[in-house]
Amino acid sequence: MKIVDLDHVPKTKVDMEGAANTYKQTPISKKDGSPLFSFRVFTIEPQGHTPYHSHPFEHLNYVISGHGALIDEHRKENKIKQGDFALVLADETHQYRNDSEDEALVVICAVQKDYE
Repeated sequence: MKIVDLDHVPKTKVDMEGAANTYKQTPISKKDGSPLFSFRVFTIEPQGHTPYHSHPFEHLNYVISGHGALIDEHRKENKIKQGDFALVLADETHQYRNDSEDEALVVICAVQKDYE
């Protein structure tokens, strides 16, 4: 069993082309012995975003706090807010964007551990 306070998990800047003002934490991962999933937490600062990208695995998301948009493969902006869940399927092009001027968008992203 593992219990961890997110405030004690190191936060690293997302260093991918197309990302801006986005940070990642990994509170539960394969290194903890998780047999199937890894939980990552992305903090997207005001006016920040993840890259517009796709990958060969699905991920499940939950908005912990804030609001913004999940951009889909047709570049449609789908509004998201605290308490929303989202499923992004394998190979779906997507981007998370924080449209706020003063509040971070914080999202849990669960993926298969092999795709940390």
